[in-house]
Amino acid sequence: MPRVSYSSSSPADAASSSISSLRLGLRKCPSESIFPIYAMENARPNSMSRAILDSAGDPIWEAVRVEAKSEAENEPILSSFLYASVLSHDCLERALCFVLANRLQNPTLLATQLMDIFDDVMMSDTNIRRSIRLDAQAFKDRDPACAQYSWALLYLKGYHSLQSYRIAHVLWNRGRKVLALALQSRISEVFAVDIHPAARIGEGILLDHGTGLVIGETAVVGNWVSLMQGVTLGGTGKEHGDRHPKIGQGALIGAGATILGNIVVGEGAMIAAGSLVLKDVPPHSMAVGNPAKIVGFSEDEDPSFTMKHDARKDYFEHVAACKRTNGCIYNEKK
Repeated sequence: MPRVSYSSSSPADAASSSISSLRLGLRKCPSESIFPIYAMENARPNSMSRAILDSAGDPIWEAVRVEAKSEAENEPILSSFLYASVLSHDCLERALCFVLANRLQNPTLLATQLMDIFDDVMMSDTNIRRSIRLDAQAFKDRDPACAQYSWALLYLKGYHSLQSYRIAHVLWNRGRKVLALALQSRISEVFAVDIHPAARIGEGILLDHGTGLVIGETAVVGNWVSLMQGVTLGGTGKEHGDRHPKIGQGALIGAGATILGNIVVGEGAMIAAGSLVLKDVPPHSMAVGNPAKIVGFSEDEDPSFTMKHDARKDYFEHVAACKRTNGCIYNEKK
């Protein structure tokens, strides 16, 4: 399979890079109903940024405020927390900065200092401002345990660790590598999620649970990807250079899956829970086992949206039968 070039530092720029063979970057969302406002004109990143940030309203932020007000009334013991975290702020960015700073603070990284750093990054970077909304939408739509947008903002460490990584990634690319690494260390301590700040991750991402997730320095994760807990995107030794996996957009990586080396998991592929992947995985295929084998193909929907990853044998046999009927035979390497 062709290798992937993902040289840009931001999700939007990365999405438009030259990666036609696997289309890792931004494309039209399978269903605009999934991202009703934020998917507008997403084939053109600059237009998308303007559509989001210059629109008259901010539906996700408005929903977060309504939810926080309701929760404060229903649970008075949390009213002060909800006011400080949500209702006292004028935008989603500053509310998120407050939440993350208070989660990540320690005697070295004070909350007030982190607030200033996070605010500077978020308010000056349109790519992050879009990504935090697309990610929130992904959590709300794909995680049945996330019933409200405010729950992602306030309580879900998968969302917190992802947005903290985004800030560290910007700092890394601005040359503040020591601070980015300090943040990475703190994120790992607090959330049990270890993402190198140089890794490149698209938008509309779901980190479900997050616990035990490891993403290496040269890894690339395309847009609309869903990763379950315990996933490792790692290298195979101590070599330098480009040494980590490239995950195509719309892919679903099941719990505990380990993907090692500079290999490509194609667009819309599904890696079953507990699998060990050491070779390229074709687009829209399903890989299962240790070592992983290709057991079927499906092009109907991106698995990251359907979140169907039980990898039952009867399901794969059904898919294989359908493919043979349609004249599309796949060859499994024994």
